[in-house]
Amino acid sequence: MTSIPGKGWPERLSIEKRTINGIRVVTLHGEIDLDTVAAVRDALVAPGSEGFACVVADLSAVTYLDSSGTNVFVAAHRVMNDVGGWLRIAGARESVRRVIELIGLDLAVDCHPTLQQALAG
Repeated sequence: MTSIPGKGWPERLSIEKRTINGIRVVTLHGEIDLDTVAAVRDALVAPGSEGFACVVADLSAVTYLDSSGTNVFVAAHRVMNDVGGWLRIAGARESVRRVIELIGLDLAVDCHPTLQQALAG
């Protein structure tokens, strides 16, 4: 697990990575914003994710998402498509889901209510 300290908060974001049936699952806890987006990008597409063309981002514990966060998901989606894979988003809370829908991210990236549904496709 990776923790990103910042601005007086003990943990703004934690990231957990695991593999389920050959699919990389990146579970995010906390806030995705300009200060934490590099860590999210690295968890989704950076070294250490090689061999994982299919990734599910579990946002069930994400409490805040800004436009820099939505941009990292668009970029990751493009990278996955370029290698014949996909990116799916799972479990976004209502406030996060509203941002995803407002930006139109849900039109490019498959969004599912639960991790299990995202894994099943």
